[in-house]
Amino acid sequence: MTLDLVVVGCGGHGREVVTIVRAVNEAAERPLWRLLGVVDDQPSEVNLKRLQRLDVPYLGGIDRLRDAPGELHHVIGIGDPQVRRTVGRRIDGYGTPAASLVHPDATIGADARCGPGLLAFPGARVTTNVTVGRHVHLNQNATVGHDCTFADYVSVNPLAAVSGECHLAEGVLVGTTAAVLQGLRIGRDSTVGAGACVVRDVPDRAVVKGVPAR
Repeated sequence: MTLDLVVVGCGGHGREVVTIVRAVNEAAERPLWRLLGVVDDQPSEVNLKRLQRLDVPYLGGIDRLRDAPGELHHVIGIGDPQVRRTVGRRIDGYGTPAASLVHPDATIGADARCGPGLLAFPGARVTTNVTVGRHVHLNQNATVGHDCTFADYVSVNPLAAVSGECHLAEGVLVGTTAAVLQGLRIGRDSTVGAGACVVRDVPDRAVVKGVPAR
């Protein structure tokens, strides 16, 4: 059965999600998703032109989902975890189910437990006994080690590595090429800067960067 899908977000991250949808469909025996288009409250002219080059319709603002049929799914193509959370909670009120998309070149452990709205970009790697919450984004070539727990709205950016037995609280962003060493906790709404190496727990709403991360 092919399901209808709308991508939320017209920026670069959202357009990358479009390519994941297409890759998933190409890898399947028959298309899993019928991509109807993209919604965004304030798309820039530049991004609308880029969306046109992908031959994907712009459908209007996010409120278009308010009266959508119950079988329509959405996926949030917004990279910033806190903005994604705001949008996600808004769409929750519309009752539109969230789709999970795993690129054919990503791997998710057979015993992983994943909430709705997961996006696994090409090259993402999730090993064993990993739990991820709602609307978690694992970007290109990000790795997640054994026994990790990610709360809702976590983003692990390209080439970042989260070692085993780590806990990432809601809204955490791990920047490009950053590393989180084994068994650590990253607090709610905290950011690990690009290229940082986290060697100790990070409190809530903190920004850490450097090697070692401070």
